[in-house]
Amino acid sequence: MTTVPDPSLPLPRFPRDFVWGVSTSAAQIEGAVGEDGRGRSAWDVFAAEGRRIKDGSDPRVATDHYHRYREDVALLGELGVGAYRFSVAWPRVAPDGSGAVNGAGLDFYDRLVDELLAAGVAPIPTLFHWDTPQALEEGGGWLVRETAERFAAYAEVVAGRLGDRVERWITLNEPAELTLLGYGLGQHAPGRQLLFEALPAAHHQLLGHGLAVQALRAQGARNIGIANSHGPTWPASAAEADTAAADLYDLLLNRLFAEPVLLGRYPDEELAGLLPGPVAEDLEIISQPLDWYGINYYQPTLVGAPAAEGSGPTAFGGIQLPPELPFAPREIPGYPRTDFGWPVVPEALTELLVSFRERYGDRLPPVVITENGCAYEGIEDGERIAFLDGHLRALHAAMDAGVDVRGYFVWSLLDNFEWAEGYARRFGLVHVDYETLRRTPKASYRWLRDALREQARG
Repeated sequence: MTTVPDPSLPLPRFPRDFVWGVSTSAAQIEGAVGEDGRGRSAWDVFAAEGRRIKDGSDPRVATDHYHRYREDVALLGELGVGAYRFSVAWPRVAPDGSGAVNGAGLDFYDRLVDELLAAGVAPIPTLFHWDTPQALEEGGGWLVRETAERFAAYAEVVAGRLGDRVERWITLNEPAELTLLGYGLGQHAPGRQLLFEALPAAHHQLLGHGLAVQALRAQGARNIGIANSHGPTWPASAAEADTAAADLYDLLLNRLFAEPVLLGRYPDEELAGLLPGPVAEDLEIISQPLDWYGINYYQPTLVGAPAAEGSGPTAFGGIQLPPELPFAPREIPGYPRTDFGWPVVPEALTELLVSFRERYGDRLPPVVITENGCAYEGIEDGERIAFLDGHLRALHAAMDAGVDVRGYFVWSLLDNFEWAEGYARRFGLVHVDYETLRRTPKASYRWLRDALREQARG
């Protein structure tokens, strides 16, 4: 474990055109569920089932960003970031996922984009951040090809309304997590427990990404990326069983989602044979050239061979893992942990980025860190300051090693609805009182504001 840097010391200098931003998602902050024509999402239904969300909450109000967006944009302006990555709620724009467009929903994003531009903050919409319209979910969701086609049509509608003011676009957020947690293990919406039979959801999300890139290009977009989650996979030991388990985990969580986009192929022929076709033709669409590649980084994963047969399910990161999985994530000792229990390993970000450059070479476009953050309680959140400081230094080290990184986005602007955790985990630079919805900037907000001012002086 490396020595933790002193966050009171100035950060290293980043390029003047480096993009600094923060990220959020519609399902986690907007609220206003059912208002102004918004349809139901898979997460609305999942949360309403009871026992699904650990604190028994739901996203119906969340942080009420739908009504308080001007206040939140003012916080962005004061923070001094150059860009804001938000997501467009698919069911707010197309309540049934296809067909009739909800003009009131598009009007909201019109207002948000105008407010951001007036504050000097570039809007960067993510078109899909897990809130599948429930009508599509009931028809099979991402397990069926039609959802990818409906997603492209929705992307065209959004770009047609906002494209005159939006320069950068993101298609999907973290298809790996939706595949694994939503369709594979049932811990997230839509709550399916298909294990490896969830793989069609991976392929159809990637196909939806490629079709959306085509739709955005047709609308004149010239700056498009994706936000994939990645992290180094460390074998639990040098034993063959552990290294093989780690390789499989890395394939499923990293390479399965990076290589179709970057290389136009799946990393394993046997795996590709499990996916719905026509795979070869789809890969030509999936691998549409991108202007940059977004990486969401939180932690590395230590992986070993599964426990002995008959030992029952195991828990990892609060998630129950079925015993039939051919790998077993394990806790990483020797590092500080966030309130979520995640290890804080900034140097693993350097490792990840350098490994991507070595693995993909000139097929890797410029990289943007589209999410990086941590869950801690409290407003005087020194741990979050140390986390951000350490990760920014690790990011700079990767750039010194030759990785072309163009931007960094903190997750998240606001405390929010943290999916199956409900409101129990606070990732925000700004504290939200969930009773009054009052926003209070944390110490980490002030630290980042001052750091960005110092960068601007350079």
